[in-house]
Amino acid sequence: MSRAVIYETFGGPEVLELREVPEPHAGSEEVRVRVTAIGLNPMDWILTSQPEAAARFGLTLPAGFGYDFAGVVDEIGSGATGFAIGDRVYGGAVARAAADYVVVKTPADTLFPTPEGIGDEVASTLPIAGATAAAALAAIDLRSGDTVLIGGAAGGVGVFAVQLAKLAGASVIGTASEGTFEFLRRFGARPVAYGPGLADRVRALAPGAVTAATDLFGTETAEAALALGVAPQRISVIAAGLDVPEGVRPTGGAEAGPGALKRITDAILTGELTVPIAATFPIEQIRDAVALQAGRHVHGKIVVTL
Repeated sequence: MSRAVIYETFGGPEVLELREVPEPHAGSEEVRVRVTAIGLNPMDWILTSQPEAAARFGLTLPAGFGYDFAGVVDEIGSGATGFAIGDRVYGGAVARAAADYVVVKTPADTLFPTPEGIGDEVASTLPIAGATAAAALAAIDLRSGDTVLIGGAAGGVGVFAVQLAKLAGASVIGTASEGTFEFLRRFGARPVAYGPGLADRVRALAPGAVTAATDLFGTETAEAALALGVAPQRISVIAAGLDVPEGVRPTGGAEAGPGALKRITDAILTGELTVPIAATFPIEQIRDAVALQAGRHVHGKIVVTL
């Protein structure tokens, strides 16, 4: 037997249960990963709490939990390609990551080798947040000399977007609560409080300077950018299902483009990008971890370890 986080009814963190389940094994053209770390994302708890969101991913109850994971390949099925036993890897598996083992079909486009020098906890934070940040900036053709307004800059995706924008040569203004201002300044962003009057506060901070924007939480930042005169095609949003202003570009991690995660891991290895891990929890405390993440006041990423 092995363990997996399962839920049988939709709801908050209280519906999550760590259960014993039959141990999965790698079948034909599959590899099995012994999971060591899971990176939490808003998508995880949205799927557990919103039946319509779960349906879009083809999930039915009972369901597993989590997407981002890191670990070690410990079993290889016949005909599997690209990996060997003992390989350290990270990747994603919808509603299956929070478990002792994840089985992945090969060739795998959601499983990557973990570079030496990057620990499993950091690697487990990369697939969704890193790819989504890269896609959000690519959608607006961010380039050197831009001043970009990033909404939700202190969150799990935001900390990647801020640093990637700086690496691209852009100046960054990031929306956040006032308690996170010093946190954002550490990454080279100029912080501004979100909420009503955002456009006026940005205008006072950087008159006429904003040339691009990405909204990583809702549409408030996108609407402020339009009010500041930013062209709609240079504004992106990441949350699916929103009432997106006309001309603004919706995007997501699947549109990050080839090599996006390798560019991020390369930047981590050179010290140009850091991944702030706000908290770690053992899998036995999965409910506490999800409750903290769902509160939307975390500076950086939350990781669950096995």
